[in-house]
Amino acid sequence: MSVNLLRIVTCVCVALLCSGQLLANKPRIVSVKKIWDRAPHNAFTDLVRFRDRWWCAFREAKDHAPSYGKARVIVSEDGDDWMSAALVEQEGVDLRDSKLSVTPDGRLMMIMGGSLYDDNLVYQTRSPRVSFSKDGREWSVPRKLLAEDHWLWRVTWHDGWAWSVSKLGVGQNPRRGMLYRSRDGIEWEWVTELHVPNISETTLRFMPNGEMFALTRPNWIGTSHPPYTKWSWTSMGEGIGGPNFIRLPDGSLWAAGRYYDGKATTVLARMTSGSYNPVLTLPSGGDCSYPGMVWHDDLLWMSYYSSHEGKASIYLAKISFQ
Repeated sequence: MSVNLLRIVTCVCVALLCSGQLLANKPRIVSVKKIWDRAPHNAFTDLVRFRDRWWCAFREAKDHAPSYGKARVIVSEDGDDWMSAALVEQEGVDLRDSKLSVTPDGRLMMIMGGSLYDDNLVYQTRSPRVSFSKDGREWSVPRKLLAEDHWLWRVTWHDGWAWSVSKLGVGQNPRRGMLYRSRDGIEWEWVTELHVPNISETTLRFMPNGEMFALTRPNWIGTSHPPYTKWSWTSMGEGIGGPNFIRLPDGSLWAAGRYYDGKATTVLARMTSGSYNPVLTLPSGGDCSYPGMVWHDDLLWMSYYSSHEGKASIYLAKISFQ
């Protein structure tokens, strides 16, 4: 190969790497371990690194719904041995979909949906709740956020702001999505409405250039630039439940959630601003998904739940891209 041709190839590869188009190697499962199954139904996970430990939060209840759930938080030094750190509950409220984040002042923040039922367990209304902890073990009393019928989902912090999407309304018609931001996780200000059909659970992430990406149930990828009031949306084709995604150090985006292909499974998918391609299926089935995703020690650590071995239980997968 001539010197000039080598230079051209090198420049092209560097350009692709910088633009995030040079894909990571195909993911490979290193290990999968069941880490919790003590409740009749254990589901809807999230995962975070905090104070050099692993923290996993999820809902414990009698069944998927309707029932009164509590937010269990478990902790591990190494990801292998886990113990209970806390159980957050609120009398008469079904706490669901607990999502963890670390605030700018160094506290754990857990945001949850709070559903109310009548005496016959018929759904009545809902509103978000938030709880904070300095050590992961002692949590503040869940505090109600926004108005009735809202459901703030996962929170992403960026430049001192917490960002989240609330789905407003139940069923499919009408259901609306609202983008909010907050300085403290308690007082939220409205940014814009997201006009997406049947909008539901949404994870937001920020790119190095400030662009915001949204992965939204049932099948949408959205992108926006500051001030995040105008959005472009692409239909993925495939449906996704409990969506989450992460940006790896090489710039590639990887998403995970519930995938339907004859049966429900939990998958890992290569994601771009306009595409979603499942490439790896985790041991899973039935009632499953809702992953937490963390990049640590050159591995993707992923919590999720699944009922493929019987009752819904919590699992931790380690995934390599080398």
